[in-house]
Amino acid sequence: MITLIKLFTDAATKGNPGPSTAGILIIKDGQQFQYAIALPDSSNHTAEFLAALTGLQYVEKLFGNTETLMFFSDSRIVIESIAKNYSKKYNNFLVQIITLQAKFPLVVNQWIPEKKNHGAHTLATQKLHSILKE
Repeated sequence: MITLIKLFTDAATKGNPGPSTAGILIIKDGQQFQYAIALPDSSNHTAEFLAALTGLQYVEKLFGNTETLMFFSDSRIVIESIAKNYSKKYNNFLVQIITLQAKFPLVVNQWIPEKKNHGAHTLATQKLHSILKE
């Protein structure tokens, strides 16, 4: 039986660079695992790469790396960089992402429109709003 893990990530930033957060939604066997975390002050693109990297780290920590992983992001630069195995400006993050993904037997990376990434988006924006209120 093939088990499947779905990972959705999104980032939220205020400013460029500025306060940044990540929303991470992991779905496995009908269960949802939700995380909203603060990131270092970043540009939006940097925050998207950090969200992806952090999401992959959470999946590995929770479930190991023996199952098929579907990774969804509304960040074109993240998904396209993974597909091309190249990023001029964000290569340090890309190398870490690809290294983590290589541990899994199969990873499918998929760009999705923001409206289909509502769970991760909501987690990221709620965390950003809570940070800005502090």
